Amino acid sequence: MKILVPVKRVVDYNVKVRVKADGTGVDIANVKMSMNPFDEIAVEEAVRLKEAGVATEVVAVSCGVGACQETLRAAMAIGADRGILVETDVELQPLAVAKLLKALCAKEAPQVVICGKQAIDDDANQTGQMLAALMGWPQATFASKVSLADGKATVTREIDGGLETLELNLPAVISTDLRLNEPRYATLPNIMKAKKKPLDTVKPEELGVDVTPRLSTLKVGEPPKRSAGVRVPDVAQLVDKLKNEAKVI
Repeated sequence: MKILVPVKRVVDYNVKVRVKADGTGVDIANVKMSMNPFDEIAVEEAVRLKEAGVATEVVAVSCGVGACQETLRAAMAIGADRGILVETDVELQPLAVAKLLKALCAKEAPQVVICGKQAIDDDANQTGQMLAALMGWPQATFASKVSLADGKATVTREIDGGLETLELNLPAVISTDLRLNEPRYATLPNIMKAKKKPLDTVKPEELGVDVTPRLSTLKVGEPPKRSAGVRVPDVAQLVDKLKNEAKVI
């Protein structure tokens, strides 16, 4: 069984994001970049399934600039067997990424695609669902537990009311939630081994996919700063302020 894991290069979650002065986007110059945390969970789950003897190969895929090779090497240090980079300088949007992954699925024929539920930069939460729709595959989102056996996937997913368990026929798309697992730290020997693992590079044109953006960002701005809180002597004044000043009731 082959598992395909898409991974995205994003601004590290510990970095305080700054908006460009002209409001055209986020400033990523000289900013630490790393693998999207939800994708890291997806890689860990795929590697665990391989270690359990359920999967035979884990293939990491990233779409973007040449520097995404670092993200793929990080995935291979966790335990992915090889990497594929779809290299392009074009701003990639969820639908374009889903189409690229569809082309790679047709080429690689994985039985399962495990991806992060969303990326922490755009928070779109769309690519996995779009890929499942394009492929005509069943999907299970927000997975907190995954088991594969007898050509089926049993997935426990987090929903507003608690937990829901689904059984899917393979091939399928699964997106991971935070509580699925805790990714391991990549050891130095595994980081060194990852440098020797195969990493193929392809262009969107070679896959026959048009990645031209269909949406344009008009402006990016920081959220308004919160004003300082005030103490009120009693409930009556609190209700008055909520009604007349905050206008929330």
